Amino acid sequence: MMPSTLDVKILVILAMVAFRPGEVMAQSKGDTVKIDTIRNKYLPTGIRIGTDVIDLIKTRTQENFSGWEINGDIDFNRYYLALEYGTWGRNFSSLTSVYANTGNYWRAGIDVNFLTKDPDRNLFFIGARYGRSVFTESMSVTLEDPNWGSLSDSFYQSDVNAWWIELTSGLKVKVWKIFWIGYTGRFKFALTTDATEEMLPFDVPGFGRTDKETTWGFNYYLMIRIPIRKTPPPPVEK
Repeated sequence: MMPSTLDVKILVILAMVAFRPGEVMAQSKGDTVKIDTIRNKYLPTGIRIGTDVIDLIKTRTQENFSGWEINGDIDFNRYYLALEYGTWGRNFSSLTSVYANTGNYWRAGIDVNFLTKDPDRNLFFIGARYGRSVFTESMSVTLEDPNWGSLSDSFYQSDVNAWWIELTSGLKVKVWKIFWIGYTGRFKFALTTDATEEMLPFDVPGFGRTDKETTWGFNYYLMIRIPIRKTPPPPVEK
């Protein structure tokens, strides 16, 4: 896959940030300490991995849902790169129709932490996600007509793709050693699919029902944090 113009621009900006002329040309010992401190400040110190408890409970208690979700994040100072992956299957039935889908989804985005002085690196964050789903769905419809009798039809499509955007906010706190808990609230919008006009998706894995332009989501996570390195102490000024 060839990089797009936007990808090239992002790479150029990152390169300019990583290799600023003032830092590259620094010669004095004081400048070197300052540069190293700035770079160390943005080196990751740990990876957090968890699972969504709500999906596990819904799978055990609801007959029309099955799925799970795992999530992870890695810190770059107060900015966290967040990744989420899950599976999703739902079915709905009425007197005249039966609908079912199954698929997987992932989300990627950035969280900004506002608890910047917490030594345990607890998070109260606001962030954003880009969501992507691939799924299969089917529907059967049966109607009783007084003149024509029973009429039935079925619809099926596979490898349906969907995209959407989320605004997120939540809390992640350390409870004991490497164990963490947390929640994420989601405002989902701008859903787009490549489904055929013959059958528009009724439910999208990771997003939810499509009868409204926007929807809300909520996850409650149990997590562990795997340390990568200790946070370096600030340099001693002489």
